[in-house]
Amino acid sequence: MIETEQLLRYWTLSQWQANLLVLMHLVGAGLLGLVLGYERTFHGRAAGMRTYALVCMASTGVIVLLGLPHQWFGGTGEAVIGPLVDPTRVIQGVVTGIGFLCAGVIMREGMNISGLTTAASLWAASAIGVLLGMGFYFAAIALTLLCATLMMWGARLEGSLPSHPAIAVQLQGRPGRCFEQAELVAFTAALGYDFAPGSLSIECVDDRQEWRFVCTAQRNYQDETLSRFASRLPELPGLASYRVMHARN
Repeated sequence: MIETEQLLRYWTLSQWQANLLVLMHLVGAGLLGLVLGYERTFHGRAAGMRTYALVCMASTGVIVLLGLPHQWFGGTGEAVIGPLVDPTRVIQGVVTGIGFLCAGVIMREGMNISGLTTAASLWAASAIGVLLGMGFYFAAIALTLLCATLMMWGARLEGSLPSHPAIAVQLQGRPGRCFEQAELVAFTAALGYDFAPGSLSIECVDDRQEWRFVCTAQRNYQDETLSRFASRLPELPGLASYRVMHARN
């Protein structure tokens, strides 16, 4: 039988103070994750601002509560847990198990990686569950709102900041057409993109050369990153077919 007094313990002044302290840690972690992730976003990498911020906040949410054992379960943590039970082992098992689940939603297709933000949000959900299970209701609600806000509006923030989006290009020449790297470097530069030599692969089938490479936009062209490049590709002499897609690597 749960008494009203037991429930009210979760909303005492000391519990509010503890939850606000956790909230301050979460906000700070989110800001630091955004700053760290911006460097990745700027260079067109898959793990961007939202991913870093989600992981950073979730990690903070799991760790910070371990420093407040006297506030667990409405301030009755020591009495409820007992001397022989170590809840940190349970937390470790939860986080590890969710990590395997997150790995299953990350997909790779060529040079494009998807699912990283979904994986990070799943891991963040596990941290929210741990916080809630420990009795940090306000902190769990705050982390949920922070993560949801970041997932809904983070993409717009990323899009509004200066960056160099990367695109994957696949070119197939007509029979006997041999592309030159210097030619493609000059061609992409004229369109406002930088050729990445380290991403180059060349294949020749039935006297047809097929080049695959990544190039980065010299500035953020917003929604026209692909169309702007693809619209000019027919100008390349001897081109039989092409394929252009976002490269998040």
